[in-house]
Formats: sequence, structure tokens, C-alpha cells
Amino acid sequence: MADGATATFDEVLDTVESLPPDDQLLLVDIIRRRLTDYRRRRLVAEVAEAEAAYERGEVRRGSIDDLMRELDA
Repeated sequence: MADGATATFDEVLDTVESLPPDDQLLLVDIIRRRLTDYRRRRLVAEVAEAEAAYERGEVRRGSIDDLMRELDA
């Protein structure tokens, strides 16, 4: 694969499989941590957006009964 080229999924798998088992485990751990960090950042952004929507008055509070009455109206 040349510099700047994009590897296919199968190429990446072949490359990973060519690594020693300990390196494969390390790679899995690194990927798992990065995914956890990504999910955490995404959740923080979603919470911030929900808080901003609440501050702008775009969010209403109520019970399920309130929601059902509003849907029936």
C-alpha cells in the first residue's frame, strides 16, 4: 500500500492478523479505549445540546398523561 492510499477493511484485517498475538491484543485494547473516548465525547456534546435547548425554552416537561393529551389535541 502506497503512502496516502486507503486500506480496505480486508487489508487491515490481514495486516492485523500478521501481527504477533500480544500486539493484536494491544491493538484491540487501543481501539476499545478510543471508541469509549469517542462515545464519551459524543454523549457530552449531546448533553450540552440538550441543556442549550432547555435554556432556549425548546424543551417542555410533563408527564406521560400530559404528552398523551397534547398528542390527542
